[in-house]
Amino acid sequence: MTAVTPAADLAAAVQVLDTARSVTVLCHVQPDADTIGSGLALAQVLHRRGTPVRVAFAAPADLPVSMRSLPGTEHLVPPDQVPAEVDVLVAVDCGSAGRLGALADRIGGAATTLVLDHHRSNTCFGSVNVVDPTAESTTALVARVLDAWGEPIDYDIAFCLFAGLVTDTGSFKWAGPGTHRLAERLLSTGIDGAGITRTLMDTHPFGWLGMLSRVLDTARLEPSAASGAGLVYVFVRRDDMDGVRSEEVESVIDVIRTTAEAAIAVVFKESRTTCELWTVSLRSRASGIGADDGVDVARVAAVLGGGGHRYAAGYTTTGTPEHLVASLLSALETAG
Repeated sequence: MTAVTPAADLAAAVQVLDTARSVTVLCHVQPDADTIGSGLALAQVLHRRGTPVRVAFAAPADLPVSMRSLPGTEHLVPPDQVPAEVDVLVAVDCGSAGRLGALADRIGGAATTLVLDHHRSNTCFGSVNVVDPTAESTTALVARVLDAWGEPIDYDIAFCLFAGLVTDTGSFKWAGPGTHRLAERLLSTGIDGAGITRTLMDTHPFGWLGMLSRVLDTARLEPSAASGAGLVYVFVRRDDMDGVRSEEVESVIDVIRTTAEAAIAVVFKESRTTCELWTVSLRSRASGIGADDGVDVARVAAVLGGGGHRYAAGYTTTGTPEHLVASLLSALETAG
């Protein structure tokens, strides 16, 4: 059915934002367009209302190139400029405090912490938590908050909201009832949906091809994994990342998930700065059109200290490649 965030939850979010004297909006580490789009959309609304606001993320040091065209980037500040104390701290698209990285310590200095998110595995770490797992993206949830607040969605805000919507739905491959209605509403402001999508999802430097070639050479298939659902996985090593952006690394999962023989796809991504520290992306799919039998990778990620959605999740871990694969295979069996 169409995602509808409970009115009481929306009212609680509006109350916090409407009375805020100062706001820090925190996005998750290794930010995507959903967390950044949500943060910048909120910042623009707060700014035009005269509320002091900052937006930040802990890592990496710079905003990914593909997102620099989003309106509102003037509200972004580096981590060391995020105040220790603030009236309201808003965490967007963060399933847990850990996703804030080094900025998680700012929670203690906030009079109120508001969590806006759509991850089913959210730990509800705020004093006010508005979490709707049926929302297509956190930007879709932000759109509902703005409507409940009576704040108009203009061109610049629609640009940010569309960025999160189109990326988190995989260019609307995972759209649900109501998704296209929201997209149509945002597009009616005059934003260039095709251009936004191309910039965020379909533009890579030439070096991406070499990186992809090296990474795909590590691909392995485990047909018997997850009770026969099948697993395909690859490793992205530190050396593979030389000369490519984080966007290129994150795009690998969308290539290997097309493997017909595996319902589960996994990418192990080594930290650029710390040897044998890995972030892991998991994706799964149903067996066919109309089927609802896809592996719940959020449960798998939870076994390994992470979380996410049924068909898209992740976690962070350490160890050798052999250890990582063994732990993943064990978690697949444990999660059922």
